[in-house]
Parts: sequence; structure tokens; C-alpha cells
Amino acid sequence: MGDSPRFELGTVGALSLSVVSSVSIVICNKALISTLAFNFATTLTSWHLLVTFCSLHVAMCLNFFEHKPFDTRAVMSFGILNGSSIGLLNLSLGFNSVGFYQMTKLAIIPCTVLLETLFLGKKFSRNIQLSLTILLMGVGIATVTDLQLNVVGSVLSLLAVVTTCIAQIMTNTIQKKFKVSSTQLLYQSCPYQAITLFLVGPSVDRYLTSQSVFAFKYTSNVLAFIVLSCLISVSVNFSTFLNILGIFVAIVGMALYSYYCTTENEQQKVSEAPMHLSQAKQSEGDLLIEVENGSDVQKASAWNSNKDLDA
Repeated sequence: MGDSPRFELGTVGALSLSVVSSVSIVICNKALISTLAFNFATTLTSWHLLVTFCSLHVAMCLNFFEHKPFDTRAVMSFGILNGSSIGLLNLSLGFNSVGFYQMTKLAIIPCTVLLETLFLGKKFSRNIQLSLTILLMGVGIATVTDLQLNVVGSVLSLLAVVTTCIAQIMTNTIQKKFKVSSTQLLYQSCPYQAITLFLVGPSVDRYLTSQSVFAFKYTSNVLAFIVLSCLISVSVNFSTFLNILGIFVAIVGMALYSYYCTTENEQQKVSEAPMHLSQAKQSEGDLLIEVENGSDVQKASAWNSNKDLDA
């Protein structure tokens, strides 16, 4: 019982960190791209990952977690793929509206389930399939009604969904196979992610925007938002690795808790109904007895009165 409050507090804290940091970085990056015209999302992502790696290195030196090296090839493959998925998500934000970008992130969940079903043979209940179908319908409706939809943004979003789904599946697979924590995996893969995006970022950004990140005029406002974006990215990357499964389980747990509470309340009402009915019948019987007794008293009184008159 003593661990339950700590677990609940940790779950709430993790969910809060994920939600607040995710919303904050979307707002910050959208301000950078749309308002301040800093359209170099891929290069910005490489800076995010570099700052995240430096922060994790400081945390490791302070003994917050233990460094655990493992298969270099697996780490390198995962790092390149995950770095690409993050870069594509940021590019999707730059070429689409915030609403469409959020729909893209929502589409990752059912697509991950689909890939696990097709290639890993996992099976999911009909209730989960139905809920994901409704989710996909919502994403589809939001997509076809988005007035800012464009070909480049749609292609980037599709690539972002596919690469992110594969990266999430690889995250779970690597953690189980090599028995490493999410923090250890993030620390190992961050350099490869940052190097990949740092090398290809300027060229990709120049191809998509026809501008050079090196020729951009960095004002104080731009620099301030870049620093803020990098700082927020630390919590985003950490909470994402920490809670890919945890957030999903917590949400499912809350749904099940509400369902079972409702079911138990209904069952309790059903079981209490006969007892209330019997009590009501008993009350009615008592009332009838009292009425009958009253009638007998009235009859006796009337008989005595008649008897007195006859006398």
C-alpha cells in the first residue's frame, strides 16, 4: 500500500511533464518557424539532440543513471532512424498547420499497432481495434477538412509517421533484448541522432526552403527562442523515451478504472433494488396492519356504543 501513492504520483508527474513539454515545444517551434521565419527544422532538431546528450552526460556524471554500453550496430541503426523520425516530425510542423501536425502524431498510435500486427504477429482485442478505428476516422476527417493541406507537408507527415512507428517498436525491442533503461538507450543513441541530422540538416533545409541556415540573420529574439526550444527538448526527449509505454498504460488504466467503477455501481444498484422493494412491501404491510387495527378499534368502539344504546 505504501508504494501505491508514490506510483500514482510518479505517473501523474510523468504525464504532466510529457503534456506540458510537448505543448510548449510545439508553440515555441511554431513561433520560430512561422513568426520569426526560422525555417530550418532539421538543423534545429540536431541542436535539440546535442543539448539533450550534454544534459544526460551531466546527469550520468552525477550518478543519476549508469552508463551501459551494448551492441554498437543496433544503437547506430536506431539512432539514425529515430533522429530521422524526429527531424521529419519537426519538418511536418513547419509545412503544416498545428492541427494537422497533432493529427499526424495521433496517427502514430494506430499505425504502430498495425505494424506490430502485420510483422510481429501481435493480437489486439476488438475493443482496442474499434477505438483505434474511431481514432483513424477522426484523423481522416480532420485531414480532409484542413484548408492548409499541401503535398510536401503531407509527404513529410507520412514519412514521419512510418519512421516514428518503426522507431517506437525498435525502442521496446532493444530495451527487452539488451535489458537497458530508456535513459541508457537515449544516452547511447543521442550522438548518432545528432550527428545524422547535423550532417544532413542544412542540405535538407536548403532544399525545402531555398534558404541557408548559415546565411540567416540571428536576432536576439531568434536566439532566445532557439535556446528555449533546446531546453524544452530535453524534457520532451526524456519523457518520450520514458513514457511511450507508460503513458499508454496509464490512460488505459484510467479508462478501465472508470469502466469498472461504473459497472460495480450499477451492480450494486441492482442488488440493492430487491432489498428496497422488500422494505417497501414490508412498510406497506405494516401500514395495512395499522389501518386494519384502526378499523377494528373503530368497530369495537361502534359496537360498544350500540351496546350502550341497546341497554
